[in-house]
Amino acid sequence: MPDHDTAEFRPAPERTSSTPWVIAAVLACAVGAGAAWWFWLRPAQAPVVPPPVAAAPETPAAPPPQPEASGPHNPIDALAPADAALPALAESDPRVAELLADLLGRDKVASFLLTDGFVRRVVATVDNLARAQAPSRMWPVQPMPQRFVVDAEGDAPTTVAPANAARYSAFLAFAEAVPMEPAVALYARLYPLFQQAYEELGYPRRYFNDRLVAVLDHLLLAPEPQGPLRVKLTPVNTEVPNLRPWVRYEFVDPALESLSSGQKILVRMGPANEARAKALIRDLRKRVATSALQPPPR
Repeated sequence: MPDHDTAEFRPAPERTSSTPWVIAAVLACAVGAGAAWWFWLRPAQAPVVPPPVAAAPETPAAPPPQPEASGPHNPIDALAPADAALPALAESDPRVAELLADLLGRDKVASFLLTDGFVRRVVATVDNLARAQAPSRMWPVQPMPQRFVVDAEGDAPTTVAPANAARYSAFLAFAEAVPMEPAVALYARLYPLFQQAYEELGYPRRYFNDRLVAVLDHLLLAPEPQGPLRVKLTPVNTEVPNLRPWVRYEFVDPALESLSSGQKILVRMGPANEARAKALIRDLRKRVATSALQPPPR
């Protein structure tokens, strides 16, 4: 569960080990995932400075082998027609920010979201949620000056402090207040931008909305442990003092530590918050999964 600050906008490599999740389709993918970055990894005094967004990866990593699709399994056209005069992806930030402010309110957008490179941030984050790592510099949400804390006394096992769950309250309340129907309609209106960003990420002839549905299904399969979560510090063989030890914690349970980055996020939230996040995911999935051939995971 370490922090990753240097990755580019490209697919993270697959490994066998790493909500609400994009303004309800745009936002919905930022909610739970973004909340984890927002509350789990930030150092106490870290400045809130969004990183520059690359126009496109210079040397995109090859995506995992996938069968070529003849067409989208979950076509987006039925949700709402795409805007007829969308700006170019590289010039879309002002228009996207304006539409998000109209939907959510300018103050909420400023408090919770990073609108520079928003489309590319969302696409990269969604794509990485089912992978081992989802680098924090790609997230489409504002970081908060709070950090992960543990309970550790004497020889007792180190566990995630119950107080961590409370740090998700503001973001989950924000996500739950997003008007889902107009948010999904906005996603559909902007969809050509998301599709272009997905293809630039290294997925020509693949469809972002299909990837979104697959990732939502994956997140719904996250386990829901009820007891205290034991964690340990990842060993580091260096004499350089670590000034941010809270980013080095990993789960003691190998089954939890082997989860994807997105599933770990849900588990870290605590059972009550995970249930709230999954309710949002199910609602979103119901709206963007336009193919009725496969029900969502239970």
